[in-house]
Amino acid sequence: MASIFSRIIAGEIPSYKVAEDDRFYAFLDINPLAKGHTLVVPKKEVDYLYDLDDETLAGMILFAKKIAARIRRETGCKKVATVVLGLEVPHAHIHLIPMNDENDVDFHKEKLSLTPEEFNEIAEKLSR
Repeated sequence: MASIFSRIIAGEIPSYKVAEDDRFYAFLDINPLAKGHTLVVPKKEVDYLYDLDDETLAGMILFAKKIAARIRRETGCKKVATVVLGLEVPHAHIHLIPMNDENDVDFHKEKLSLTPEEFNEIAEKLSR
């Protein structure tokens, strides 16, 4: 059975797309730690990031780098944290999280509750 991320990539489940190319897909996390919190996934369904072949892993990092630059530009954050975390979805992914303080990357803190309009506005800004 396809992972939820594969179903998002296929358009079976809606997402707030930030970027896409032939190998990767980036979309807003629906339970964000900060406005602009984005997930980057390979279109190839592989459970563990470091099980990706070298070319795909390197390409994913370069793809994420472009998204991180957009996040930093649009949010004005000091840095964009790159986090590999999560066991619940068996599909490799990277979290890109705007941060001004290390506490901004605490996954135990309460997540933001954004409206669809806010998600759309953020996705539009980050997709430029």
